[in-house]
Amino acid sequence: MSLVIVGLDNTIVNVALPAIQRELHAPVSGLQWVIDAFILVLATFLVLAGSVGDRMGRRRTFQTGLAIFTVGSLLCSLAPSLGWLVAFRVVQGIGGSMLNPVAMSIIVNTFTDRTERARAIGIWGAAIGVSLALGPVVGGLLIASVGWRGIFWVNIPVGVAAIVLTAVFVPESIAPHPRRPDPAGQLLVIIMLASVVYGIIEGPRLGWSSAEIIGCFALSAAALAGLIWCEPRREEPLLDLRFFRSAPFSGATLIAIGSFAALGGFLFLNTLYLQDVRGYTALHAGLFTLPLAAVTVFFSPLSGRIIGRRGPRLPLLVAGVCLTAAGAMLTGLTAGTPVGLLVASYVIFGAGFGLVNPSITNTAVSGMPRAQAGVAAAIASTSKQAGQSLGVAVVGSALTSTLTGPLRSSFVSASHAGWWIISGCGLLVLAAGILTSGRWARQTAARTAGRLMSEEAPLPVG
Repeated sequence: MSLVIVGLDNTIVNVALPAIQRELHAPVSGLQWVIDAFILVLATFLVLAGSVGDRMGRRRTFQTGLAIFTVGSLLCSLAPSLGWLVAFRVVQGIGGSMLNPVAMSIIVNTFTDRTERARAIGIWGAAIGVSLALGPVVGGLLIASVGWRGIFWVNIPVGVAAIVLTAVFVPESIAPHPRRPDPAGQLLVIIMLASVVYGIIEGPRLGWSSAEIIGCFALSAAALAGLIWCEPRREEPLLDLRFFRSAPFSGATLIAIGSFAALGGFLFLNTLYLQDVRGYTALHAGLFTLPLAAVTVFFSPLSGRIIGRRGPRLPLLVAGVCLTAAGAMLTGLTAGTPVGLLVASYVIFGAGFGLVNPSITNTAVSGMPRAQAGVAAAIASTSKQAGQSLGVAVVGSALTSTLTGPLRSSFVSASHAGWWIISGCGLLVLAAGILTSGRWARQTAARTAGRLMSEEAPLPVG
């Protein structure tokens, strides 16, 4: 339920972007912020939320996150302007960051058998498809009946129900040795991601050579350098750089960024195209994306079963090919592109995304000591959200930079660069899948796990 309401919020808001644009007079960059304000906060606080859950109690943290997310949804429905809507999306993101890390930690520590865990993560990944399926249709119905503000109301009963169900079914648990807070690392992560996303989104408006944009990118680079210098010197860092000695873990991070950047960019461009260019209603646009969602639901658990039996290599390679092909199919998009071609691209993209999502988390935690699995999964989740945020930012800015007039009349030609970027994200998934799923990669994972266990083992007495 936690993954569904967070995922639902992403897809349902995408469908509402044209309605929000009309009522709040939002530019394209404003629409990017409506999406990215939520995702960016989600990404930057995921790891912190996981460690808070370990220290303060997972059920308590989970219920607090549900409450904040639900209140944030209510506030979004009341937002009087674009600025307030973006601010309330930040509140939603803070609550959402407390949900998925705790739930994934439960899955990883409950299913200790490799095959069972892969299947469980596959079912978990299928919830993404459920949210993809529900979001556009539910959003379309709500927009058609009560307006775009209604899209945030759907989170309220689900959030309240999840709070009650958590109280009934989830026992309280606290990690025996919770990780210490790392405020310096947390601040550096926020600065790094926020400054680069701000620079990408606002670059077309302010000018790529302006002092403000160059300063943003320089600040992001400085924060990254600070993380690289600071984190290895902390006893319990927020971002454990030792994990990146494992090629599968590093590959999972790149694959997460690439695949979710493709998803964010695909949904952003597609909803504007269907409603602003082809003139479909929000409901019709939502129904158009059902094939994408249905195929994602089908392939996610299938991917989990394949990983359990044969490892992640095959799903990763097929996913990379599918994502690349789906983006490339739309690089020649026109106002009259045949419906069959559109639906085919949705099906191919859904197959690729359904195959890749379970592979990311499974690859990230594979070979890690069980004590580190939760942290590894949290970093993988952070990479997913950071990738989606960057996808919306980069693809949206590519669109804005090439617009030559009103969105309705110049969108088609301006969107071509964005579809090429999405195809490039698929190539990144394919290349990382090839390089990090072979024998050499498995050897690096085994060495990394051995080092982690030996570095954390107590010294012998006497």
